[in-house]
Amino acid sequence: MAKTDSFFIRASTSFNGTTFTQSSIDLGAYVDALGKSVLRIHNISVQWGNPVDSIVPAASSSSVNAFQLTTQSQAAMVSLTDKSVVASGKLSGLMGNAGVTTPIVSTALDIAPQHWTNGYLVGVEQIYLGVDSNVAGAQDIDACFIMLECTVETLSSSAAMALALSQQ
Repeated sequence: MAKTDSFFIRASTSFNGTTFTQSSIDLGAYVDALGKSVLRIHNISVQWGNPVDSIVPAASSSSVNAFQLTTQSQAAMVSLTDKSVVASGKLSGLMGNAGVTTPIVSTALDIAPQHWTNGYLVGVEQIYLGVDSNVAGAQDIDACFIMLECTVETLSSSAAMALALSQQ
């Protein structure tokens, strides 16, 4: 397989209250199954909201903001058993009584390409960044931003087409 230097793809999806929403990421410039070109995602980094967004829940409450990166369009968050999942994760927050307890905030990448030995191959021309939250306004976080470290590789025609078909 021929490899290229790595490059970065950036994308974001804005939260829509407590309703699932997603944005498509066009990979047509990198992926062409008929032309034997596929994308390998090596790493994914996630930023929750803009740098000055508050991520601490309101007093006596908790929040979960989640993202998923998939090779198929979705209508809701899906689990890892769905064959289209490339990556998923969440930002969780818990706050007791204001002024009495310290907030607890944690992030988790449930699964990401860097968890695999050779990253994650993508053979489709669109992937989807979906987000959802269990609190209105996503606890003052306006969007989920991702950055993918990628390379373009060449597969045989049959392997590239098989990969593309398996991810649709």
